[in-house]
Amino acid sequence: MRSWLGPEESEAVRLVIESGGITQGPRTAEFERAFAQAHGVSYAVATSSGTTALHLALIVAGIQPGDDVIVPSFSFLATANVVTYVGARPVFADVDLITGNATAETLDAVITPRTTAVIAIDQGGMPLDLHPIRDLCDRHSLALVEDAACGAGSTYRERPVGAGADVTAWSFHPRTVLTTGEGGMLTTDNPEWAARARRLREHARDLSAAERRGSVSPVHERYPEIGFNYRMTDLQAAMGLVQLGKLPEIVRRRRALAHEYQDVLATVPGLRYVTDPDYGRSNFQSFWVEVLPDFPLDRDELLDWLLADGISAGRGVMATHLQEAYAGHSGWVGPLPVTERLTENTLVLPIFHTMTAEEHRRVTESLQSASEAPRNHRDRSSTRQRED
Repeated sequence: MRSWLGPEESEAVRLVIESGGITQGPRTAEFERAFAQAHGVSYAVATSSGTTALHLALIVAGIQPGDDVIVPSFSFLATANVVTYVGARPVFADVDLITGNATAETLDAVITPRTTAVIAIDQGGMPLDLHPIRDLCDRHSLALVEDAACGAGSTYRERPVGAGADVTAWSFHPRTVLTTGEGGMLTTDNPEWAARARRLREHARDLSAAERRGSVSPVHERYPEIGFNYRMTDLQAAMGLVQLGKLPEIVRRRRALAHEYQDVLATVPGLRYVTDPDYGRSNFQSFWVEVLPDFPLDRDELLDWLLADGISAGRGVMATHLQEAYAGHSGWVGPLPVTERLTENTLVLPIFHTMTAEEHRRVTESLQSASEAPRNHRDRSSTRQRED
């Protein structure tokens, strides 16, 4: 991944620096308004990261110590971590083989008597099938939290992802398609939740920084509950506003690159590639492929093969329930066969806005060459180095 940054972002940051006010301020408020409008929601609350946005989402949704919260194991472990931050227990659900997302069926299978919420993820920018999950949560009176960390620019039934959840968290890490370096956003249509999230990100002060700056009399703020320092700076927000304006072009380019991958990989046996579901369009934040048993190399061997050709690919998404941090620390009680299959057999190919035709060709030619390797071929990297 390489973020698409240029002189516009530099100029936006320069203007903030020259203004003398670089912490959370007017540019952050402007970014929040623009992001909410672009994603079809009433309120947006900027935060310091996607993880902190997700943490606040659980708090405003009322998740309590001792609750169970269902999360897909097929995710970066931050999704489960925020559940533990509020004293609740993550209960791991399996995912769909085609999209890598949890479904109403996989979530329903692990509901417990203590379940109060579901965190559903748009994994790698792939939109999840929200309506059946919404129905499931409504039947069981569960809060629906959407982790759209990678989802900016993806759509579900022609609406931006995240618009149908009770509360949604977004990330602006450099690995996402819209970046502020670090940063995140909480979105919701609930005015009370949005107002509380704004307070909590500023140590739960009853007056915002903007209200304090604008006061013409001495300010005596109060702290009615324990809060956090989860603010976004105006430097980040200025950069985010520029990136938000670029988002349609970023998504268009990534989708074009993904379709080129799909056209080539359709002719390569043994590799299954990610595709749009019928109900939505992905921003292809990640373009992943599954290495099937009839491919001559396994996933790790293929990663080594690509690296020997100077191509940096990455392993697929982790299975959180297999991480040491969650040994005996969750409500996982059953097998998660699809999660473990995808974790063991998928890899993510390079895809970024400025990727050239030559760079793209190098990747696809290396994959085609790997498909012709002797079965169970190993240590190609050292062999290649000796040949060179």
